[in-house]
Amino acid sequence: MAVKIRLKRMGAKKSPFYRVVVADARAPRDGRFIEEIGYYNPLTQPAQVKIDADKAMKWLATGAQPSDTVRNLFRREGILKDQK
Repeated sequence: MAVKIRLKRMGAKKSPFYRVVVADARAPRDGRFIEEIGYYNPLTQPAQVKIDADKAMKWLATGAQPSDTVRNLFRREGILKDQK
């Protein structure tokens, strides 16, 4: 089973916020997920990001692949180190 760490869109029309979730890659974007590990609110200045680093590292260690946006959030939060 391919597991991804990605964003689940929440909030009202034109005012989104996102939950960072671990989900099966085949599940719909806003559908079933395995575990919620944080949230991201791009509308605040600066953008609010809260991620449970321990849960994120556990899922990365078990082979979960972060989406591009989640990878950038992890780097900004210091969870992932730059591979460059």
